[in-house]
Amino acid sequence: MLDLSRYLLGVAEIALLAGFAWLGASAVRSRLLSDFTGAPAHLATAVLALALLIWAAEILGTFGLFELVPYLLVVAVAGLGLRAGMGKARERAGRSCSVAMGVGLAIAAVAIVKFGLDVKPKLPTGMTGFDSTWYHGPFAAGFFQSGDTWDLHFIAPQFLAWFYPANAEIFHSVGMLAFDWDILSPLVNLGWFVGCLVACWCIGRPYGVAPWSLALGAIALSVPAFADQAGEARNDIVGTFFLLAAVAIALNTWSKGSVRVYARISSTNANSAIVAGLAAGLAAGTKLNFLLPAAVLVVGLAMTAPLGQKWRSLAVGGLAGLAGGGYWYLRNLVHTGNPLPWVDSIGPVSLPAPDQALGGREGHSVLGYLFDGAVWSDWFLPGLHDGLWIVWPSILGLAFGGLVLCLSQKASPALRVAGAVGLAAALAWLIAPTSASGPEGMSRGFESGLRYLAPALVLGLALLPVALLPRVARWRGSPMAEGARSASEHMGEGRRDRPRGPRVGAAALVLLVVIAIGYPVQRHYLENRYASPSFTTPGLNAAFKWSRSVSDARIATTSTRQYPLYGTDLSNHVDFIGEEQPHGGFTAPTTCQQWRRLLNEGAYDYVVTSRDRIEPGKPPYPPTAAWTADPSSQVVLREPPSIVFQLSGPLDPSACSR
Repeated sequence: MLDLSRYLLGVAEIALLAGFAWLGASAVRSRLLSDFTGAPAHLATAVLALALLIWAAEILGTFGLFELVPYLLVVAVAGLGLRAGMGKARERAGRSCSVAMGVGLAIAAVAIVKFGLDVKPKLPTGMTGFDSTWYHGPFAAGFFQSGDTWDLHFIAPQFLAWFYPANAEIFHSVGMLAFDWDILSPLVNLGWFVGCLVACWCIGRPYGVAPWSLALGAIALSVPAFADQAGEARNDIVGTFFLLAAVAIALNTWSKGSVRVYARISSTNANSAIVAGLAAGLAAGTKLNFLLPAAVLVVGLAMTAPLGQKWRSLAVGGLAGLAGGGYWYLRNLVHTGNPLPWVDSIGPVSLPAPDQALGGREGHSVLGYLFDGAVWSDWFLPGLHDGLWIVWPSILGLAFGGLVLCLSQKASPALRVAGAVGLAAALAWLIAPTSASGPEGMSRGFESGLRYLAPALVLGLALLPVALLPRVARWRGSPMAEGARSASEHMGEGRRDRPRGPRVGAAALVLLVVIAIGYPVQRHYLENRYASPSFTTPGLNAAFKWSRSVSDARIATTSTRQYPLYGTDLSNHVDFIGEEQPHGGFTAPTTCQQWRRLLNEGAYDYVVTSRDRIEPGKPPYPPTAAWTADPSSQVVLREPPSIVFQLSGPLDPSACSR
C-alpha cells in the first residue's frame, strides 16, 4: 500500500505534469485564440494541454521510453519552451448571475453527484466492467510496464482489439507511472464528465444560453446508457469530451461578431480550425466511432471558411486532426499495411488485413434491423426504455430536433457544421457493426451500444437552446437573436478587473481537501481491490482473488478478462496465449503441441486456463486445461470454468496425447 510520503510524491508528479502542460498550452492558446476569454479559453487550453501530454507519451513510447522521469522531463521542457517562446497573454473571464444560471448549475451539480455515486461502488472492488478488464486496463498496464506504445499489445483475439486507438488509455498509464498503482483509474472518468459539462456550457455561452446548454447536456450525460463510464476505464466519455470541445471552440470563434466584423472572424478561422481540428482528432484517436464526426467537423469548417482560405483551413485542420489521433492509425499502417485493418477491401480492391474472424459477439448494426418489427419489439424498444429512461422519445426527439434545426438556412455556418457533426455521430452508431450485436434477430448488445449514440444526444441537447434562440426571439418580436452573440461576451465586464487572489485561494483550498481525502480513499481501494470479486464466473473470480497475492510473475491466460491478473501492484506480466499472424493477426492455439510450445517460449510462472462463461452442455474446463496438465505443472486453484497451474519447468510438446 502507498504510505503518505509515496502518495504525496505521486500527487506532486501529477501536479507537475499538469502544471507544465497547462503553462505551454495557455501560451499557445493565447497566440492562436487571443479573443477567447473565460470558460472557452480554459476549454481550449485544456485541449492543447491534453494533446501535449499525449504527444509526449507517444514520442517516448515509440522508442520504449515512456517512463516517469523522461516523460516528466519532456513535458516540462515542452511546456516551459512554449511559454517562453509565445509569451503570456492577459486572461479575462466573464460571469453572469441569473435564475437560469442557478438552474443550470444545480442540474449539473446533481449530474456530477449522480456520476460520483456511480463511481463509489468501484472503490471497494476495482474496475469490473467487461471492456475495462478486457482491453482498456491491459492496454494501460501494458504501456506502464513496457514503456512502449508503438508495438501491438495483443489481447484476446476478438474484434482485432489490439488495433484500437488508445488516447484514453494513455491517461490511465500516466496515473500508474505517478503512483505505481492504478488508484486514479476509477476516478479518471469523473474528470472527463466534468469536462463534458464545461464544453456544453461553452457551446451555449456565446449565444447567451450557456445555462440551458449545460442543463440539457447534463441530462443527456446522465442517461443509464452512459452509467457504465463511472468508475471504469471506458473511453466513450473521453471521445465525447473532445468532440464537444471541438464544436464549442468552433462556435465560440464564429460568434465573436456578426457579418459586420466578418473580416476579423476570417482572419482567425485558420487558428480555430487548428484547435477544433486537434480536438476532433483527439476524439478519433480515442475511439473508432468518432472518426466520421471528426472528419465532418474538419471538412465542414473548411467549407465555411472565406473564399481563398478554404484549402488552407482544410490543410491546417486536417493536419491538426492527424496530430490528435493519427498516431494509432499510422502504427496500424506500419504493422499491417492498413490504417483500418478491419476493412479488408474497398470494392474490388483488396487491402492488407489479418486473415481471421473478428470473433466475439456476432456483429449486426441497427441499420440492418431498422425495418425488423420483431427486433424492435423484443430488443430495441426495451433497450431504449432501459438505456435512455422512460422519456426516451423526448430525449431522442429533442436531441435530433436540435441537430436538424442547426442545419436551417438561417443558422450560422458554424452552427450548420455543428448540426452535421452530431448527425454524423448518430450515423456512426447506426451503421456500427456492434450497435446491435448478438445472434441473428437477438440484439443483445443494443442497449450497451447506445453509448455510441450518446455523443450525438449530448451534442444535440446542448445545441437545442442555441438553435431555438432566434426562433424564440422572432416569436417574441425582440432583437434577442441579434444581441445574443455579443451578450455573453459582455456578461462579465464587471469582473474582469476583480482580483484573482480569492478565487485562487479557494481553488487551492478545494485541491488540498481533495488530496487529504484521497489518501484514506486510496488505501481503502488498494486493500479491497479484487479482494472479493463477484462480477464474472466463480472460477475467474477465484483466480482474480488469487492474483492479488502474486507479484513479479509471468502469467499466461486464455481468459478474455485479464486485467485483475496484473496484481494489486501491477507487477505481473500477463499474456493471452496466441500466435502472431501476417498483417498483425493474432490467433489462439488449436493444438496441444502449439499451446505447449508457446508456453515454453514465454517462460511463464503460472497459467490461468479458463472459459469466459459457463455454458450448459459444454465441458466445465477448456481444452487448454488438459493440455497444461504435466509433471512440470501443479494445480494451484480449480473452480469451474478455471484452473490455475504453477509451472516448474518446460512442458514437453511430444507428450501431448494424440
